[in-house]
Amino acid sequence: MKNRVAVTIAGQEYTLVGTEDAGYTEKVAAHVDEKVREVLEGARVSLVDGAILAAVNIADEYFKEVEAAENLRRQLKEYLEEATKLKLELSEAKREIFKLENKKQ
Repeated sequence: MKNRVAVTIAGQEYTLVGTEDAGYTEKVAAHVDEKVREVLEGARVSLVDGAILAAVNIADEYFKEVEAAENLRRQLKEYLEEATKLKLELSEAKREIFKLENKKQ
């Protein structure tokens, strides 16, 4: 089901249509509004140029977050591989201890 949500970005009214709930759509629009306003505050540019520069900033954030997420996935994979290796070593050590205890008796 498509939801229609009225939002304001940089003083302009837009109706966004999507499957996400209204709260999420409003949150996304607020983020875009904030980024556009940051650009418009800092420079004398048109609304269109401000929107493009804000889009570039948002894309930059996105790609940095994707890279950070990939680094975390890679690090997690390494930790899981290390944990698996340590479990095997522990299991082998327990077997060795069990053998030594049985020989002792």
